[in-house]
Amino acid sequence: MKKILLLSTGGTIAAVHGADGLVPALQAEELIALVPELTDVCEVECRSILNLDSTNMHPEDWKFIATSIMDELDAYDGIVVSHGTDTMAFTSSMLSFMLAHVDKSVVLTGSQVPLVEPGSDGRRNILDAFSVAASGRPGVFVVFNGKIIKGCRAVKVHSARLDAFSSVNQSEAGRVEGSKVVFRLHEEPVSVRRRLDIRMDERVFLLKLVPGIDASIIDFLREKGYKGLVIEGFGAGGVPNARLDLLDAIRRAVDAGVSVCITTQCLYDGCDIGIYDVGIAAGKAGAVSTFDMTPEAVVTKLMWVLGHTHDPAEVQRMMLENYCGEIDPG
Repeated sequence: MKKILLLSTGGTIAAVHGADGLVPALQAEELIALVPELTDVCEVECRSILNLDSTNMHPEDWKFIATSIMDELDAYDGIVVSHGTDTMAFTSSMLSFMLAHVDKSVVLTGSQVPLVEPGSDGRRNILDAFSVAASGRPGVFVVFNGKIIKGCRAVKVHSARLDAFSSVNQSEAGRVEGSKVVFRLHEEPVSVRRRLDIRMDERVFLLKLVPGIDASIIDFLREKGYKGLVIEGFGAGGVPNARLDLLDAIRRAVDAGVSVCITTQCLYDGCDIGIYDVGIAAGKAGAVSTFDMTPEAVVTKLMWVLGHTHDPAEVQRMMLENYCGEIDPG
């Protein structure tokens, strides 16, 4: 029987009612005790490493989680991380980069309803996550409501529905059907020894454009010392280039050593700044298109890339390189 480790980090799945609403409180052992059916799936060990509402998850916590996983991976056949849903997609994306060439299953899961509540989705999600972890499929995954999603493709699309996550711009990796794990995507062979790479520069800002946005916001971010700027453009990645023009501010940021990337506010189909003049002009100003990456993947990848280099050409090269299935420039 496979041996799987649970690392609990808090979230709704571990929450109880406190004086001011739901707060994470349950320890890993208590989570496991609430799902006794796990003994039919695998041998289980568990450890609590954090107990946070994921709204309070910080980039430094990603380093800690990644290091905790790598420290334990030799001793187990796979690892499950229980996590709050609100920032799970950021964590799963960053772990996809930090756990380079991971050769075992690392599975994130959680719930929309606390595990202690009647009818919680947490029981199913925990069982499914352990089943996937025991499958031996290498990679970082989010397992939720029966879906198996690559960690770098997961996006939370519902704030309350149990079907909280979707795989964006890529098919689901698979499904858990009853007690059976069915993978749909071809398994990528791991031929390089896994390694932990937690270098990052968290000075990255995600800016969502609205009509009439003041270009001085970009200057402000540059002056505040941000080294990366991800702009959520309109449609295919449009950035205003007339009337309230953002291009000069982008040029000033790029000239000052800020890496500027363009993504889209649209959930599906990605961005391509080579179609319209409002995108092409942004590219000429020094911005980089991120194609079909999710915003969570763009933000975390840029942090990770900037941890390795601040050279503009190298940043662009690394942002457009596919490391874990996060991008298809097509």
